[in-house]
Amino acid sequence: MSLAPKTTRRVLVVGLGIAGMSTAIRLRQSGWEPVIVERAPARRPGGHFIALFGTGRAAAQRLGVLDLIENRTNTDSHSWEVDRKGHKRPGLGSGSIPGAAPWILLRGDVEDGLYQGVPEDLEIRYSTQPVALDQDTDGVDVTLRDTAADHEYTERFDLVVGADGVRSAVRRLAFGPDANFVHPLGYMIATALLDSQITGIGEKDSLVLAEPGRSLWTFSFKNHEPSLMFSYRTTDPAAELARGPVESVRAAFGQPDPGPFLGEALERFAATDHTVFDSAQQVRMRQFHNGRVVLVGDSAWCMTLYSGYGASCGLAGGELLGTYLDKYPDDVPAALVAWNEHMHPHVSYQHQLVGRSRTLFTPHDRREQVMRTALIRTLNMPGVSGLARRRMQHHPTLSIKDRDIAILPDLSSTRDPSAGPDRALVGA
Repeated sequence: MSLAPKTTRRVLVVGLGIAGMSTAIRLRQSGWEPVIVERAPARRPGGHFIALFGTGRAAAQRLGVLDLIENRTNTDSHSWEVDRKGHKRPGLGSGSIPGAAPWILLRGDVEDGLYQGVPEDLEIRYSTQPVALDQDTDGVDVTLRDTAADHEYTERFDLVVGADGVRSAVRRLAFGPDANFVHPLGYMIATALLDSQITGIGEKDSLVLAEPGRSLWTFSFKNHEPSLMFSYRTTDPAAELARGPVESVRAAFGQPDPGPFLGEALERFAATDHTVFDSAQQVRMRQFHNGRVVLVGDSAWCMTLYSGYGASCGLAGGELLGTYLDKYPDDVPAALVAWNEHMHPHVSYQHQLVGRSRTLFTPHDRREQVMRTALIRTLNMPGVSGLARRRMQHHPTLSIKDRDIAILPDLSSTRDPSAGPDRALVGA
């Protein structure tokens, strides 16, 4: 008696970003047949500054793409804290981060590496997005819309993965409206690529101008042009978006006299077309799955650019999903439950840390600016900086970003990051 061949399981991955490609590559390794749909008409190159921590690198290694991702960290660079009068002093660069420092690179560098790792015969459909989901115990009927052809059609999948970002169509269809899950932090972020560093700053160096409620950063990269980022506090993100990036940034930073560094940054930002302009938002969910639909990456847990951890967690979450589907080969819902139980404590812990991370990027007020300045001066103080860095290296709020999420430790014993300032982080 011959056995009928086992039907290949089909998975629809919505989104051709870091989380989507990580998931598709991993599930293909496990014998699934992924189909990726992307609402854009083509891949979007470039992207803003990101950090890739050990968590993400471990996942990329297992996916077989780590060597395809270019590390653009300038190891001999310096960061400078500047002000509107043109003064500068040593700042907190990537080399100041204790432990295994993250790779500094562009979001597009990670996506390029993943795209090279996608099998050539894996189907990718552009200008396509889901408009309806109808699931039962055995699968999901997905109605897809091809916007280029103005055509809708329905296909059946064993699993649907929503990796389509903060404004996820999959999340709206399977879980509910954005307002239930997307939480604005009250800040705007604007980024751009430059053709050279700001005058007075070395090509391998970077600058930070941090004031209460607003900051300017530039980032240098190996073998790539630098980028800049404006971050500022707002009570009305919708009004900022309606006004547009150039006018909004100039209104937030233009007064008083911007001085040499900020003045040049404002002028060059206005002259470039390569800008990203959006509000800083977290996505918070009690669970990342509903039946045979699961969310991965920003659609499930966006941590904002301030965390520096979104790319790493997107890589790790997608790769880990394949591990749990391997553990439960005949029970997709059970696999999603187990994966969620593994991921959720880690994500929740990182969500609680965003306020602290945001303080380093953009102090909310004068008090946070003073705390930030004290931290940076401590880390640059002869005879004291070594002790402060060692204490930071072993602190869970930082060291956990370098751990392999597949062997994630118990987070129940870590300090509650919402319990107020942590003296270990300022070397006290």
